[in-house]
Amino acid sequence: MATENDVKETMDVMEKSRIQRIVESQRARFSTGRTLSAGFRREKLKVLAEALSAYEGRLIQALEEDLGKSSFESYETELGMVKEELRFTQARFGSWMRRTRVKTPLAQFPSKSAVYREPLGVALILSPWNYPVNLALTPLISAIAAGNCAVVKPSRNAPATAAALAEMIGSYFDPSYIALVESGENTNRDLLEQRFDHIFFTGSPEVGKTVMEAAARNLTPVTLELGGKSPCIVDRSAKIDLAARRIVWGKCVNAGQTCVAPDYVLVDEAVKEPLISAIQRYLIAFFGSEPLTNKDLPRIVNERHFQRLVGLMEGQQIRFGGQSDANTRKIAPAVLVDVDPDSPVMQEEIFGPILPILSYQRFEDAVGFIKEREKPLALYLFTSDRARERRVIRTLSFGGGCVNDTLVHLSNPHMPFGGVGGSGMGAYHGKRGFDTFTHEKSVLRKSSLIDIPLRYPPYEGKEGWLRLFLR
Repeated sequence: MATENDVKETMDVMEKSRIQRIVESQRARFSTGRTLSAGFRREKLKVLAEALSAYEGRLIQALEEDLGKSSFESYETELGMVKEELRFTQARFGSWMRRTRVKTPLAQFPSKSAVYREPLGVALILSPWNYPVNLALTPLISAIAAGNCAVVKPSRNAPATAAALAEMIGSYFDPSYIALVESGENTNRDLLEQRFDHIFFTGSPEVGKTVMEAAARNLTPVTLELGGKSPCIVDRSAKIDLAARRIVWGKCVNAGQTCVAPDYVLVDEAVKEPLISAIQRYLIAFFGSEPLTNKDLPRIVNERHFQRLVGLMEGQQIRFGGQSDANTRKIAPAVLVDVDPDSPVMQEEIFGPILPILSYQRFEDAVGFIKEREKPLALYLFTSDRARERRVIRTLSFGGGCVNDTLVHLSNPHMPFGGVGGSGMGAYHGKRGFDTFTHEKSVLRKSSLIDIPLRYPPYEGKEGWLRLFLR
């Protein structure tokens, strides 16, 4: 009689075989060249738009089930952003894929040079649970526009959304072109054992290292969209009321489970108390005096993350909020003051509705504090001082950010979005997303009518002419 381990091993072999067949079928599909034409790509982007419209209600319902997101927030941060990215790409990808003529050095006369853009092939997109629609479909839009086949693997921590996406993708796309693979116990491992032409990963730095290590075995290029502790600086010249409102919004979207959420605030000591008072006022205005019962405040994704966040508040001075309900996995947005920079809450990305506030005496101290730490994915500066704005942008390295706002920089498809150093590598959105899944192939076309003999041996007496051309 088969044991439980025997059954498990058989299931593992079957799952690995299924994934291998999907990848092989996509590689065979890509080799036919059917994905290359602009017409094919345009048609498939249109199909994705139709699928989104048909499944909008189902996806919003799934997001509420997984994360407790309101319909407004689901559309604002998930479906609406995906639709905007799709419209932007549909209108422009034709020009992005065109051949580009470039100049040729005189030493290569007579010839012409051009850059051709071709898809990489079969891409793997590993998406996270915190924005399970947006962060699965936005890179998929870029992969389709660039002419690739793609395997999408959503997180198992948002199962309802993963199931809805699987049904949507399965209903509208042939799996030999676009396939969504739902999570099993070893699905990530099995996928990473396959050879892909590009891997696009969004998630934690720890898992990102595993992805990069696996990709290295096949010399597969990777895009890593990670995270980190994104700081928010508020100087004494800032409009404090506006800063508080925008910081509270940016911190509480998706209950703080956002890779670019303000992780902590560095505020000038002179305006610390006014800022804290304004933050408290807006927390009440947004979520009421009983935020744990407010339907606009999402919940923490699972019990493990809930307990981790509760643990980060232990021993901290909570000025406001911080109540929690284990049954609903909701945490009232918490403001922490007099935070020790060496405390646990300052050692890891919080990824929840907890906001440590640290003060500084001199602006240089705030800049130095950030510079001493890992390069963040985002940075936010609230100021009316243009000199300080220039100094922060020039001096500090970070993925991207805003001056006098939070989060919204990633909603602009004209700008690339991505990290630097420990917060990631590579970028996407708009044309940069298209470029991520594209190879630029350089071709020099030399005339066969003339063949200047300078480069051929014997070289005696030719070096002067060589130095004339190559200076």
